[in-house]
Amino acid sequence: MTDAPTLLIIWHSRTGAARAMAEAACEAAAGECAVRVLAADDAQPGDLLEADGYLFVCPENLASMTGAMKEFFDRCYYPVLGRIEGRPYAVMVAAGSDGAAAVRQIERIATGWRLKQIAESVIVCTHAQTADAIAAPKHLDAPTLEPVRELGTMFGAGLAMGIF
Repeated sequence: MTDAPTLLIIWHSRTGAARAMAEAACEAAAGECAVRVLAADDAQPGDLLEADGYLFVCPENLASMTGAMKEFFDRCYYPVLGRIEGRPYAVMVAAGSDGAAAVRQIERIATGWRLKQIAESVIVCTHAQTADAIAAPKHLDAPTLEPVRELGTMFGAGLAMGIF
């Protein structure tokens, strides 16, 4: 067991983009602090209570965070309310064109939990605009994932140094 602070990455992905983002952030942060990565379907209130910081990662679907991510927040919101205040968080969203609505939703929930946002949200735009392109598996290249890795490294280092 480690005394290193733990970053909890909670993700949901339909076509692979958000999952690739979560994995890249994990890889980057793991060099700095302990990291746990959980699918939104598997994350429970106890997982939030045990972590020192949070990275929420999901796609935007129909101008909203995905249903699985929303269900995670619905399931965990009240059991941890008043028990995780002040902990740091960040948001990453994969979007076909915009992503801002999903970011706003997650940021509002984090505000209710009284979490501390430690970086601007990262939106990775896939430019998928047709039904086929939206549903197709996504493969993000290294330059596209660079801001994700930077956020992971910064978040992990900040936790490790006690900045957040």
